[in-house]
Amino acid sequence: MRRTFFLITIGLLLFNLAFGQSNHYKQLDSLFGALYKQKMFNGNVLIADKGKIIFEKSYGLANEQTGQKINNQTIFELASVSKQFTAMGIVLLEKQGKLNYDDKISKYIPELAFYGNISIRNLLNHTGGLPDYIEFFEQKWGKTKIATNQDIVNVFAKYRPKAIFQPGEKYEYSDTGYTLLALIIERVSGRAFGQFLSENIFQPLKMKNTFIYRSRFEPKKIDNYALGYVTDSLGHKVLPNSFGKEFYTYYLDGIVGDGTVNSTTADLLKWDRALYTDKLIDSKDKELLFDSVKTNDGKETNYGFGWFVGNSKKYGKIVYHSGGWPGYSTYIERHLDNDKTVIILQNHSEAKINSFLQKVRTILYN
Repeated sequence: MRRTFFLITIGLLLFNLAFGQSNHYKQLDSLFGALYKQKMFNGNVLIADKGKIIFEKSYGLANEQTGQKINNQTIFELASVSKQFTAMGIVLLEKQGKLNYDDKISKYIPELAFYGNISIRNLLNHTGGLPDYIEFFEQKWGKTKIATNQDIVNVFAKYRPKAIFQPGEKYEYSDTGYTLLALIIERVSGRAFGQFLSENIFQPLKMKNTFIYRSRFEPKKIDNYALGYVTDSLGHKVLPNSFGKEFYTYYLDGIVGDGTVNSTTADLLKWDRALYTDKLIDSKDKELLFDSVKTNDGKETNYGFGWFVGNSKKYGKIVYHSGGWPGYSTYIERHLDNDKTVIILQNHSEAKINSFLQKVRTILYN
């Protein structure tokens, strides 16, 4: 009798678990199907619970001209979701004893010594106060040439734009800081940025479809690639290249560190799972990635090393990052206390992830 009761109990438990997962799938499918019909979603979504995929689906076209459809192996530009890989590169070099977080950036980039006490740590958590290179290049850069990270250093060294604030005084999200981190990785490791990430992150984690790609600076053919589309003034989907060489996606295409990692939802799930292990770094290192840093006056920044940090009574601790660049809108969210993962890659930059993200969380937590 006990055995029968035990088997019935286990059976009901498995049934409820399967029903719950099936129900989640139906609700998520309904949500994203409706978003796609409303032209508010075009791309890939992958949602996992404790590493097990509970929803994975593709919507729309990777190439509007050829009609090539997106599938779950389609590769997307990650935009600022790339920053977590730049941060990891710095952490790995620190673990190798090749740099310290509190080293001044002038130790590795002496051309910018006039910025004083800005440290690598300041760049990692956006408390350095550096001016925005994108805005500055709009004014100072000859737009027929594609810029690289070294060009940022050269232009800043020439014009010496003033810092916005003193190191650690405030938090202000900085693409400039992450381009300098990429350059530091190159100078310290003696490897090109993409080569270093591949050898130390992508290859060890078997992320076979993840790499640095700059379509204008170093064009190459990539099978199953999602071209990124924007909406023009007439409401048509067009490629940013249609705006010519004076549009910033062209002349800033040689720059790495703040973007330009390309990947798939499947590879990003491998990345997510590795971050629950000590394969790349240990728990002490992960505290730096996933704990909010404070400014000098004690205010929370809600940013660690390459990750935004949030806490919720309902969902627990969440770390996340979004990415936006003409043609792409991307997102990864990791629920550390409950081990849930949301990965969204879109090749239409007008699609707003925040408009449906809360609905996804509500479904996940019933």
